[in-house]
Amino acid sequence: MDNSKKYSVEVRLWIEETEGPFLGIGKIWLLENIQKTGSITNAAKEMKMSYRQAWQLVEEMNQRSENPLVEKLLGGKGGGGAKLTEAGEKAIVIFYEIEKRIKDFALKETRNLKF
Repeated sequence: MDNSKKYSVEVRLWIEETEGPFLGIGKIWLLENIQKTGSITNAAKEMKMSYRQAWQLVEEMNQRSENPLVEKLLGGKGGGGAKLTEAGEKAIVIFYEIEKRIKDFALKETRNLKF
């Protein structure tokens, strides 16, 4: 009877700031949706999240970042919107780069697991 078990090393990344959590995958998805839709409202809808919650997350990220990640655009004929700043775009890239290195490491450790 084969009783062998399969194990894997799993990791979840988030970046902390002294005030608390700064960036995790949920906030990264929110940033990506803001980038894609051009608004916090539509990004929130995409994620089945309330506008209020999305706005709070954006405010939190902007306060905990050295430079704001999201910039609100004032309403004009087509209404307002939001866009990522250069820092916001950079945050997405950096997050995924770190996550990839950590997941590669976890995969290597998984291959070496022996109990």
